[in-house]
Amino acid sequence: MTFEVHPVTKERWSDLVALFDRPIVRTCFCMFYRKTGSGTGVGSDNRKAMKALVNAGIVPGLIGYRDGAPVAWVSLGPREEYAKLRRSPIMKPVDDRPVWSIVCFFVDGEARGGGISERMLRAAVDHARSQGARLLEAYPVDSDGRSHPDDMYFGAKSMYDRAGFHEVARRRPTRPVVRRRLRANRSAT
Repeated sequence: MTFEVHPVTKERWSDLVALFDRPIVRTCFCMFYRKTGSGTGVGSDNRKAMKALVNAGIVPGLIGYRDGAPVAWVSLGPREEYAKLRRSPIMKPVDDRPVWSIVCFFVDGEARGGGISERMLRAAVDHARSQGARLLEAYPVDSDGRSHPDDMYFGAKSMYDRAGFHEVARRRPTRPVVRRRLRANRSAT
């Protein structure tokens, strides 16, 4: 199996559309945390809003490809791009430091169970670092029992623990805020 991860760009838009042609992501189109107000909006509006971001040159996330087919997604970017995080009782800012946020993972059902989420997380760390981020933050689920995959779009805390993230806040028993400090790329200096 070959596995590659690439930023979402205009050239990869059709791959994102194909990946998001699933019931759980078709409606949201990963716009929920980027919008203000209640509700997620309708699928066509969210798709248009995501397309507008991509057309404007904003990279809203990364797509993972297994053997050339899009099978995974991670949404990340500067925290200020996610309007709903400011008001969230769980994900509100811990401090005023500039931070990038990871707000969503999606792995196609047929590709789950092979460590793809962890590969996507490693790619997200590398991407954030390459864009100058020095702190990367996430809001995983930390529960004793097994959760339904559709409820794990933030990822499991154990995955972040293995990737070197550390808990910096916990405002609900099962919802920590975790961070990882990112060092500058050596080749950039």
